[in-house]
Amino acid sequence: MRYIDEYRDRGITQKLIKKMLNIVSDYSSPIVLMEVCGTHTMSIFRSGLRNYLPDNIRLISGPGCPVCVTPNSYLDKAIAYARKDDVIIVTFGDMIRVPGSSSNLEKEKSTGRQVRVVYSCLDALSIAQDNPDKKVIFLGVGFETTVPTLAATIKIAKEKKIRNFFVFSGHKVIPPAMQALVKERSPHIDGFICPGHVSTIIGSKPYEFIVRDYHVPCVIAGFEPVDVTQAIFMLAQQIVEKKSPVVEIQYSRSVKEEGNRKALDLMEEVFESEDSNWRGLGIIPESGLKIKQAFSDFDAELSIEVEVEMTKEDKGCICGAILRGIKTPLDCVLFKKQCRPENPIGACMVSSEGTCAAYFKYGK
Repeated sequence: MRYIDEYRDRGITQKLIKKMLNIVSDYSSPIVLMEVCGTHTMSIFRSGLRNYLPDNIRLISGPGCPVCVTPNSYLDKAIAYARKDDVIIVTFGDMIRVPGSSSNLEKEKSTGRQVRVVYSCLDALSIAQDNPDKKVIFLGVGFETTVPTLAATIKIAKEKKIRNFFVFSGHKVIPPAMQALVKERSPHIDGFICPGHVSTIIGSKPYEFIVRDYHVPCVIAGFEPVDVTQAIFMLAQQIVEKKSPVVEIQYSRSVKEEGNRKALDLMEEVFESEDSNWRGLGIIPESGLKIKQAFSDFDAELSIEVEVEMTKEDKGCICGAILRGIKTPLDCVLFKKQCRPENPIGACMVSSEGTCAAYFKYGK
């Protein structure tokens, strides 16, 4: 298929790796690159790319899985909402199996609670219209990629005066998390492979402070093997040649410097920034999104009171350290033993973008 097969061409990938070897062969220091996006992590493992990179290039996975970085406190509150008799919880698929402190939404559903999986925000709106005697709460978990569609859905709910539709916002934005990582300096990161889907919305400008203030180069990459390999090559070139770091767009067929203005306008109309809690990273200033006052009637937290259990963490799970890039699933005593896809102990094993799920499915 034209414009797809070219980005899966093994010959092109091999040529890029050969060029990469020529560049880094005399470079004495290890080059540590973080793929921020969970979809990149899956692509890298699925293609076996790690096995072919030069020995001094190391890839580490970051906090780019929205389900994984959602903290137990959010999950516990979602579960508390689900236990109310007049509530229907609506969510995308991965969230249903993520463990909270003592339960998950799948278990709650098995006891008769109303939890429904949908494929779009508009499906949630239809459920609200079909169940006027229930409060329908959509779990707003995701990065900038999914926020515009939810913003549009909230606007439609307001226009149609659908009073029983609510959103429990747990949305997060990526650049502040990248800043938190480079400020912490553990792990050391020489370059970022920036997320392609997020960048189709926000463009390249929001990453510029990373190169300006922290001197860490960034390359926005697509998701096919050639895309990721080229992005690694571009980063290696910047690092080895000691160029002034810049933000480059490898994924130019989808990402523009200015992003998607219509989508950004929708986000800015309905949501505003707030501090947010990330699993493994803690509270990151202005890294979350809350519903603006003009649309506050649809904010579940303002409209529906609920008692939430005390949040607890599984002491054996190291998801937080994995999301920061300081450990891998191979460092976890639970990995492939108690923690498996059919019995996930941590969020990183549940999500289709989770690092533990990638290691389990493709790792050796």
